[in-house]
Order: sequence, then C-alpha cells, then structure tokens
Amino acid sequence: MDKDFSLNDEVIMRKNHACGTNLWTITRVGVDVKIKCNNCGREIMMDRLEFQKKLKKVLKDEKKS
Repeated sequence: MDKDFSLNDEVIMRKNHACGTNLWTITRVGVDVKIKCNNCGREIMMDRLEFQKKLKKVLKDEKKS
C-alpha cells in the first residue's frame, strides 16, 4: 500500500487543516516529509510512516508531465 510521491507533488490529506483545506504540496522528501499548506502557507514536518498513514491521495505535479 505504498503510495508513490515525490518532491513538488500536490497531496490530499485525510483531515482538513485548521484553515479549511486538505491540499498540500510536498517540499522535502527523505526520512521525514515536509509539506506546505496551499491555502495559508503553513509548513509541517512529519516522519514518512506518519505521512503515509495520513495521506489520502497524490495529485502529480503537472510540470513533470
């Protein structure tokens, strides 16, 4: 059930952020994953396992396609 994600991909998380959106952009990938809220700009960092549990869907970056 490993979802494929990479840098600059937009992702939808299971729960909404306090600002009301659940759309985020991945800004760092490694042992930890750093994501930035597309609405308010808040950045959070979580370990990869926690991120994969909270991840709902990956929207690929259109620039790569």
